[in-house]
Order: sequence, then C-alpha cells, then structure tokens
Amino acid sequence: MQVEEWTEVEQAAPAITSSGAAERLVSGVPLEELAGVATYGPFRVTDGSHAALVGITDAHSPAQFAAMLHDYPQIATLDLVECPGTFDDIANLRLGRMIRDAGIATRVPRGGSVRSGAVELFLAGARREIDDGARFAVHAWEDDTGRQASDYPPTAPENAKYLDFYRAMGMDADRAKAFYAMTNSVPFERARWLDAAEMRGWVANETAAAVSGPDAAPADPAPAIVPEPAPRLAFLALDLDLAGTVH
Repeated sequence: MQVEEWTEVEQAAPAITSSGAAERLVSGVPLEELAGVATYGPFRVTDGSHAALVGITDAHSPAQFAAMLHDYPQIATLDLVECPGTFDDIANLRLGRMIRDAGIATRVPRGGSVRSGAVELFLAGARREIDDGARFAVHAWEDDTGRQASDYPPTAPENAKYLDFYRAMGMDADRAKAFYAMTNSVPFERARWLDAAEMRGWVANETAAAVSGPDAAPADPAPAIVPEPAPRLAFLALDLDLAGTVH
C-alpha cells in the first residue's frame, strides 16, 4: 500500500508523482548546492567528520548512506539542512535505524528546515541537537486509498510501524503515542510547524546547555497537541551555522 505525506508550497515546486512506495514530504524553496567534498544522493560530506542532508530521501538513500559511511567512516554528525521529506517511507525508516546503529548525532542548524518524513531522521540521531532558529513541520500521512492514520485502528500495521520506530529511538510508549498523535493532528493537505523550543520539548535535548547556556532549564514538557494553521510555506531564508561541535 502506498502512503503519501507531502504539502505543496506557495512557490512553484516540482510535481510529486507516485513511484509505488510511501511518500511523505513538505516541499520548500530549492536550495543551492551545498559545497562538500563528496556527494551521495541527498547527502553531502562537508568534512571528515560531518555530513549534511540536503534534499529528499528515496528508495536509494539507505544504500547511498551506507556507501558514504564506507568511504568516510569517521563521520560523526549529520546536519539536517534543507530536508523536505521522503519519496519512500519504508526506506526512510530503515535509513533512520541505520543512522542510530552507526551512532551518528543529528543536528539542525540555525535556519535549517526539517519537514515531514525527515523528522524521523532527526529523531534517529544518537544525540540530537536543535539550534535556535531551526524549524520543523509535521502532518498526517495519506495512503493511495485516501485514508489517513485515523482511519486505521491504532494497532494496525499502518500505524504500528511509526510507533515502533519512535520507541526504538528512545521514546516510551506514552510519549511515542503522543508524538504520533501530534504529527497526525493536522490533515495531509496542511502542515503544523514547530520551532526549536517546541521540538526540544519532544526529545531529550542532550545539548541544551550548548544551545541555551550552562544554566539552561530542563526541557519543557511535551507541548499540547493543538493544530496550528500552516504558514504559506514561502520560505526558506537560509542563515545556516554549520560550525557546531561534534557530540
């Protein structure tokens, strides 16, 4: 069964067509090629210990990620810079598990944008860092029959694969259910945006002190699940800071 989750932006964007696999993305303004020493699909190696994700993942992304780690085994941090989502949800979840298994940290720099299926890749980090000015977007998925998560029983395989993933990434059962409910709190056609502080409320922010100072308070409880109107998605004014510390 095909699952789709993506949202058009106000600016013209390439049409999204079905490839027979799950799709889940929120389109954004095309980003100019990020300079790097090597390119593996949407991944850019920026130095010996850092890579960046710039673009949409698909069925080829797990193999491309594996090839990158084979050639650059010292990569320790993946910066999520401009990440609209995925053309293949199953491959995307597999990629997330590969990131976790490799012990790689994920970081969203100031000005970075992580949307839809790319949110799972951020959650996959062995350590997760969110710089102030980072943004995230979530929304409900829709399959090729027009049904969304709420149209299936909570324990159906269509829902269980996401809950299983969130638990594998460190959420307890209650937090996984709450996070999944939040992602599905707006329909397929819209997006709910979260700023850096809101997203930190959903994850253990191991680097809060580095972002907010040594006296930073513990992360706030998970934000209430209140659907918000999606902005006109007419961005990205990128002001990125990729010079972070490896954790």
